[in-house]
Amino acid sequence: MKKRNPWIAICPGIKRQTLTSGKTMYQMLATLEPDSKMPAHQHSQEQIVHVLSGRMKLIVDGTPHEMKTGDSFYLAANIPHGVETIEETRVLATFSPPRDEYLAIDEANRQRK
Repeated sequence: MKKRNPWIAICPGIKRQTLTSGKTMYQMLATLEPDSKMPAHQHSQEQIVHVLSGRMKLIVDGTPHEMKTGDSFYLAANIPHGVETIEETRVLATFSPPRDEYLAIDEANRQRK
């Protein structure tokens, strides 16, 4: 059986775990504590955010979008976005192409153990 990837802190109150990746896609689970914030950022990957549980605001190019369990949102590449958590939230995020920097961090953490 394949070992699970480690949980990695992205910023205070927000952590992620790589679920799987391939040549053109990457998928992670993220847990967000209540009242946590991820500052606006952007990346070259397209992203789909799907809320598994909880509520949060996804702020896309300065415009807030309140999301709840079952909601999904598509983010084009290089669009500034951030998050404000309303309550404890779990998110499934899919990226294309893969987040190579996240995969490298996962590998570095596995090497330390």
